[in-house]
Amino acid sequence: MKKLEGTPAEGLFGATLGFFTGFAAVSLFGPTAVKFKEVMHLSPMLVAFLIAMPSLSGSLLRIPFSAWVDTTGGRKPFLILLMLSILGMSGLFFILFFLYPDHLSINLYPLLLLLGLLSGCGIATFSVGASQVAYWYPKKKQGIALGTYAGVGNLAPGLFSFLLPFALINWGLGGSYLAWLVFLLIGTFLYFLSGRNAWFFQLIQSGTETSHAKELAREKGQELFPSGSIMGSLKISTKTWKTWALVGIYFTTFGGFIALTAWFPTYWREYFSVTAVQAGLLTAVYSILTSLFRVAGGNISDRLGGEITAIASLTIMLAGVFCLMFSGEFALSVAGEILMAFGMGVSNAAVFKLVPQEVPEAVGGASGWVGGIGAFGGFAIPPLLGLFVQSRGNIGYVRGFVVFLILAILSILLAFLLKKTGPGTKRYKY
Repeated sequence: MKKLEGTPAEGLFGATLGFFTGFAAVSLFGPTAVKFKEVMHLSPMLVAFLIAMPSLSGSLLRIPFSAWVDTTGGRKPFLILLMLSILGMSGLFFILFFLYPDHLSINLYPLLLLLGLLSGCGIATFSVGASQVAYWYPKKKQGIALGTYAGVGNLAPGLFSFLLPFALINWGLGGSYLAWLVFLLIGTFLYFLSGRNAWFFQLIQSGTETSHAKELAREKGQELFPSGSIMGSLKISTKTWKTWALVGIYFTTFGGFIALTAWFPTYWREYFSVTAVQAGLLTAVYSILTSLFRVAGGNISDRLGGEITAIASLTIMLAGVFCLMFSGEFALSVAGEILMAFGMGVSNAAVFKLVPQEVPEAVGGASGWVGGIGAFGGFAIPPLLGLFVQSRGNIGYVRGFVVFLILAILSILLAFLLKKTGPGTKRYKY
């Protein structure tokens, strides 16, 4: 029998490193969108679709790749997603290196969308890494392990939003994407070296019979094992409205987080005419604070309960939306951004506190739908914001936040409904 490798701490490190590497693609076009807009003469709507494209693959691929972990462990799905992201980033670099700026025309826009779609595959590593970490840790330690994983990994878009404008000044557009490509290559190689499947999957891959593999893995301390019925879990979770209530809330808060991380660089530059570096710094403040508040939100949810935490945090988010909707003042808009960061970050944690409570009969399936479709907001929301700019002009950057007003109100109502009906109790066999 092959010698078992790794420890829970090593498993957490590898997964967090891989997620950090892939999740940076959330900010792929945001900080550089103005460059594409100027050279290719893109409308606000076309800019919005370009910004949103990485989030399309990054959200929808979470569902099948998360399910794949249950059969093979996280290592293979992780590496495939990161390699697809490398493929997309390589294509972007070669286009920008050889064609920017004189030969980068609107005719290449569909190709940019495709390459953005490929680059965004790295965003889908979230669900793979979350499952990989969960299999490594005993149940009593999974909260802090998953909180660390999500919190550290979520820092990547904010850091890249801040660093890219400096890279543009020093290295130009092509050089900036080359630096990102090198980062992806190094991160993928480091994950290849450090990423480890939990002991059960190592034993299965070495040819050990399933029941014996579980017995040996339990002796090492592993508590969570795949049920072998992920499709059943996905189907059962679709039958309860509570799954879709949580999807709706997560669409607003996590999908909104991805959308704003991509949109804010354009918002700050176009509406307040700040420099690219200042826009990157403001976006980084939002993204990093949201990630840190998500870590704190887990503790708050444990103390107050997921429903109350969600209602309170969404109300704070709503206050931030009002600041941004009716603000012509820079300071008030910054305050609104920070309020939204707090509300979204804490609510993100509250949602995953509620998943096992509200859908106890199909936690894995519900998590897949919530994580995958919820993150789809990162693709769906930017074009709506772009539509306001295209139809209303510069004031559309402000009025477009009505999208978040509607989403926040609906999410508060869903959280109230979850609180009123109480935890899920119905059980299914699958």
